[in-house]
Amino acid sequence: MRIVHVSDCFSPRVGGIESQVGDLSALQAARGDEVHVLTATLGEGGERGGVVDVERGVHVHRLGARLPFDLPVNPVQARLLRAALDRVRPDVVHVHAGVVSPFAWDGVRVALDLGLPTAVTWHCMLDGVVPLLRLARGTVRRAGERAALSAVSSVAAGRVRELVDVPVAVAPNGIDLAAWVPRRGDEPDAPGVPAGGAGPAADRDARPLRLVTTMRLAPRKRAVPLVRLVASAAAALPPGALRLDVVGDGPARPRVEAAVAAAGAQGWVRLRGRLTRAEVRAVYRDADVYVAPAELEAFGIAVLEARAAGLVVVARAGTGPAEFVQDGVDGLLVADDDAMAAAVVRLAGDHELRERLRRHNRAVAPDFGWDRVLAAVDGEYDRARRRARGPEGERP
Repeated sequence: MRIVHVSDCFSPRVGGIESQVGDLSALQAARGDEVHVLTATLGEGGERGGVVDVERGVHVHRLGARLPFDLPVNPVQARLLRAALDRVRPDVVHVHAGVVSPFAWDGVRVALDLGLPTAVTWHCMLDGVVPLLRLARGTVRRAGERAALSAVSSVAAGRVRELVDVPVAVAPNGIDLAAWVPRRGDEPDAPGVPAGGAGPAADRDARPLRLVTTMRLAPRKRAVPLVRLVASAAAALPPGALRLDVVGDGPARPRVEAAVAAAGAQGWVRLRGRLTRAEVRAVYRDADVYVAPAELEAFGIAVLEARAAGLVVVARAGTGPAEFVQDGVDGLLVADDDAMAAAVVRLAGDHELRERLRRHNRAVAPDFGWDRVLAAVDGEYDRARRRARGPEGERP
């Protein structure tokens, strides 16, 4: 199959959509598909304007322009998209849309103009931006009529249905489970440690509760409110009861540093910066609880990785992580920041609850490996081909 992915952002940018599109396209290429990515993101060396490079077997077409702030757009992107699609003539075009994705939406319009089977996946929550998207109601209406629409979680799909009022499938994100699931040698409760005796489990009870989060330090991810709510939890616990590692970087870092200072938390909150996947796994091996404060998380790849690594998860109810975190089974789902602070206090004091959740997460891997994701995406491609033949009104 000849597949074209269209995404505003791609490597070398770092983020959820970028990693997901990169891994998905590489896996498709590895199984024998001819895969192209059309992106407005410049290459590592500033490649742009149609330069094609090959990464992990994928043909990456750099269609961006050199603009202030490295914005992933190009004033002539529609023309470049049309020329690239004319050359490649794919069997299916898979467009990946974020909150605001002008390049992706031009990709939808051009692909539909060319009569190409088109699948559109939203990687975002549309809360607050539906009126903006309705300004592009012509393209949105055509996409609803002729493209296969999906989102990365059921909650995100519900938001898309409010916009287009047509069937919207779920095409979830995926991870390499083998890279995150704990190995037997990493198991803290290894045989040979007497029940109730000295050993790693007893050490965990004696040490601070080790919290971790991994995110881009941007307002949407809510790192500043996280620092404040964890500081509130710490105030309700004995001194030294908590430690928080924040992995990631971004434009909000100075504000996060200021929040840490204002809370007097410099001694127990560490801003780790951007780490490699191997380094993140090492941090998770030393952690107890993953805290996910985002209110508009459509899926939560970093949360899924932490859950697969065996960490107890505290996340917002009604967001993407609820796809793979069941309250009281994999972690705790909460309504707001006050409830999240209370959940941290509860986990710090209730060792039995924390150990039960941790043991479950280490024993039961989440069902979001790449086999499942590839099957779901292939189903969307089949649906895109059927819908390209006419408005048949089929359901996902």
